[in-house]
Amino acid sequence: MAPPPRTYMPESSWWGKEEQHGTPVVVKMDSPYSLVEIDGPGMAAAAEKARGKNAKQLTWVLLLRAHRAVGCVAWLAAGFWALLGAVNRRVRRSRDADAEPDAEASGRGRAMLGFLRAFLVISLAMLAFETVAYLKGWHFPQQLPEHLQHLPEHLRHLPENLRQLPEHFRMPEKQEIEGWLHRAYVGWLAFRTDYISWAIQKLSSFCIALFMVQSVDRIVLCLGCFWIKLRGIKPRADTSMSSMATDDVESDGYFPMVLIQMPMCNEKEVYEASISHVCQIDWPRERMLVQVLDDSDDQACQMLIRAEVTKWSQRGVNILYRHRLARTGYKAGNLMSAMSCDYVRRYEFVAIFDADFQPNPDFLKLTVPHFKGNPEVGLVQARWSFVNKDENLLTRLQNINLCFHFEVEQQVNGVYLNFFGFNGTAGVWRIKALEDSGGWMERTTVEDMDIAVRAHLNGWKFIFLNDVKVLCELPESYQAYRKQQHRWHSGPMQLFRLCLPAVFKSKISMWKKANLVMLFFLLRKLILPFYSFTLFCVILPLTMFVPEADLPIWVICYVPMIMSVLNILPAPKSFPFVIPYLLFENTMSVIKFNAMVSGLFQLGSSYEWVVTKKAGRTSSESDILALQAEADARSSPPTAAKLVRGVSEGGLKEWGRLKEHEEWAKLQQEKKEQDAATLSSSPAPATPVKKSKAAKAPNRIFKKELALAFLLLTAAARSLLSAQGLHFYFLLFQGVSFLAVGLDLIGEQVS
Repeated sequence: MAPPPRTYMPESSWWGKEEQHGTPVVVKMDSPYSLVEIDGPGMAAAAEKARGKNAKQLTWVLLLRAHRAVGCVAWLAAGFWALLGAVNRRVRRSRDADAEPDAEASGRGRAMLGFLRAFLVISLAMLAFETVAYLKGWHFPQQLPEHLQHLPEHLRHLPENLRQLPEHFRMPEKQEIEGWLHRAYVGWLAFRTDYISWAIQKLSSFCIALFMVQSVDRIVLCLGCFWIKLRGIKPRADTSMSSMATDDVESDGYFPMVLIQMPMCNEKEVYEASISHVCQIDWPRERMLVQVLDDSDDQACQMLIRAEVTKWSQRGVNILYRHRLARTGYKAGNLMSAMSCDYVRRYEFVAIFDADFQPNPDFLKLTVPHFKGNPEVGLVQARWSFVNKDENLLTRLQNINLCFHFEVEQQVNGVYLNFFGFNGTAGVWRIKALEDSGGWMERTTVEDMDIAVRAHLNGWKFIFLNDVKVLCELPESYQAYRKQQHRWHSGPMQLFRLCLPAVFKSKISMWKKANLVMLFFLLRKLILPFYSFTLFCVILPLTMFVPEADLPIWVICYVPMIMSVLNILPAPKSFPFVIPYLLFENTMSVIKFNAMVSGLFQLGSSYEWVVTKKAGRTSSESDILALQAEADARSSPPTAAKLVRGVSEGGLKEWGRLKEHEEWAKLQQEKKEQDAATLSSSPAPATPVKKSKAAKAPNRIFKKELALAFLLLTAAARSLLSAQGLHFYFLLFQGVSFLAVGLDLIGEQVS
């Protein structure tokens, strides 16, 4: 049935409130307040009432949203103010790490800090200049449009919005737009386009080429590791000795004479657990000798280590304590002095463990058999495992790096090239290989890499065992990790400069020479820190102020992310930390680049050895169970002895504590006497002062990292003017990463 015809009244009749005819239409919305009659009788009164009601509701909604916005702004302001307060307190209570007398406080370090400060000041000045230009609208395209080529020369420098003027606008006068600041900005544009952008583009292209070469090397290593896992390739050893009784030395079992060396220096936090684990290694007692090589200058530490050695000697372990009066040559000098003993000639192999390493009882039974029937093998290296890898963010990031180093780099090089850098510990050397290569040398701070390169040049082969793990400890503070990385990256450059002539004079094949020079030294030790620092810490901020030299997005984001994912594959549980890992690696590039330059050109105190601080972490229950499960999964698992942490002699330990307590009591007594003398001489009683708790060593601040943090944040602010979204976020997060590291917020919090 067709609806009845509707009568439409003229508009004036509605305003005159005349009666309307037609069928009313009621529209019901989801909200119970929305019942509206359209085109029906009484529409005018209902509309007036609804209009007033909707206005009140809108007012309340706007007030509620305004209240929420004000609360959000207040919360952000409070958080920002709290952050500034925390930064201020950290800076006031911290100590300058660059002012301490170590390898980082040399003239080279001050030169790097001066360069970063100058770079930061110039960037701030350029940001202010560009901000003024942005507010005034002085933005010019690099190429003039075709319809603007006919403009006079003095009008081509006008902003584009002033070139196409509407009819009712007037053309500005020359003095209104071409002042001295405008002319300076135009001159700066011409100068940066003609000279600066060209140089930056060439340098960035060179760094991108190095970046791609290093990425290809990383991909090839990952493919090699994948092939090893797929095919089940790993070194095989004669395991017939595992079925022999330990006491039956005259049988056919392979139990050669093994010397175990434990170099240490003032490491009272870890000596006890390390000596305990080494002395419990399952090997015939008469065919094993343990040398504890102590370079400590702390008398209490010397006595405690000597007491620990005496305890295990009384239990039947062949163990000796050696102490040098002068710490010449650092670790290399200590090992060289120990190898000069006459009784060392009776031994065929030497195993080395640093003071924080805790080997399992089956360590020698899993490593020494690889020498049997392989007279060309000079080194068998085991993998490290870490007892404190989940302690804080810094240890988690270190675990990612070292897992890739062991499982990918060293395993692939060991399988396909029979060469890799000795890790300095958790390895077994054939003593004849050490002697043929010239023994330990004191010429660098990486004596382990030095002896490995010289042994490789003499034709010795290396074996890496990825399934044999030795527990150790990661540095938990950024200061300790920083010094360790400085030594690890300055030493290889010293070695490269010293051994380069010997590489070309050696009798190894040209392929091995090329691998040693191009890949082992140049690509992985020199090029990696160079392009990482130059590309992400220098060129990228520069391109924000010189937009004519732009970096592609795939260089900034995509390729680094792919490389980070590849690096994190050996430690899949750390995948949630892929973004912090990428930012932290770029943050560490300033330390690695600084160390690389100092080692290559012999700048500063590049030969100084700083012992990495230990926290004294022992094997946790989960670590022991995990290693035991791996041992049980092997085809011929040896009988593992129960790991028991040794206890030092109670008398000497208590004596040390008692001596420390007596010194503390003496200081307190002297302080009380001074306070009493002060009170007796003063005319009025002094206001009591609240005594604080025992002072702790304060955290450090690192000026190089802070300077780079402010530099990158300045570049991020400049990228906002150019509306470069991805560049802004990368610079912002990288700047925050540098800021957190510079304020020592990433590792162990001391105070």
